[in-house]
Amino acid sequence: MTSTLSHYARGGETRMVDVGGKTPARREATARARLRFSPRVWRLLPRNPKGDPLEVARIAGIQAAKRTPELVPLCHVLPLEHVGIEFRRRRGGLEIVATAAATALTGVEMEALVAVSMAALTVYDMLKAAAPGMTIECVELMEKRGGKSGLWRRGHAAGRAKAGKTP
Repeated sequence: MTSTLSHYARGGETRMVDVGGKTPARREATARARLRFSPRVWRLLPRNPKGDPLEVARIAGIQAAKRTPELVPLCHVLPLEHVGIEFRRRRGGLEIVATAAATALTGVEMEALVAVSMAALTVYDMLKAAAPGMTIECVELMEKRGGKSGLWRRGHAAGRAKAGKTP
């Protein structure tokens, strides 16, 4: 993994990274976010007048991933093959996990992060009338794999993991 900031040229000007010399490879990324809210909010989910907040958030996250280059200026347009959003009930709230995958010249980390962020914002929007004190916390990349850099997992020693091993 490189320690330089690849979006800056030698003279300091901003640039889009040239990925033209790379070989297409299957690339996958997983990101997560947490929403904190009171237990009573769980009872409101199925009765929301705007629809099921989790299903609306799933669609919002998938749509957002597909529009990542429009939202993050220096991202490449990627041929996404999969975007998935999962919701996990956690003590004190909700965990949202987004996965993105593509066979491409560069990774899909930003697509996973954009997807999970928009899903979290959508849940917040749909529940804010009943729970305005909700917080969105800990938006983070959990894992990425593929391409020359291989596998990286959050929390693994030195930030790298061998394929097939769980930290």
